[in-house]
Amino acid sequence: MSTSRRQAILSFAVVLGLCATGEFALARSGDPLYGLDTDNDRTIDLQEAKKAASAVFDRLDRNRDGTLNLRELRGRLTARELNAADPDHDRTLTKDEYLALVEKRFNAADPDHDGTVDSKELRTNAGRALLRLLR
Repeated sequence: MSTSRRQAILSFAVVLGLCATGEFALARSGDPLYGLDTDNDRTIDLQEAKKAASAVFDRLDRNRDGTLNLRELRGRLTARELNAADPDHDRTLTKDEYLALVEKRFNAADPDHDGTVDSKELRTNAGRALLRLLR
């Protein structure tokens, strides 16, 4: 069997595997839950949101000083939003302050107060504001 034929068969097998698990459909559909719904219940809870946000914070904190300034936040927050989320007014957010903002936005994106946010709720203005902190 030629190398190109073998590669084509393997690629096809991977696509079939992704389709069978639903991952391919999620990735292609632009589902806002993709990569956040770690327990695969088709919603995210506050714990999942904070886990994702914590990883984002660590990735954005390139100088490893334990805070994010407006530049490091890169469009996730406006200067006004940063000021409102910054209780000590030092123009930075610690991880705890960032996660407190995530919790506030999570609650705003959960209008039925069931403790979870689904795809439909993530497509609202409040949901999109939350997603900016999770990606």
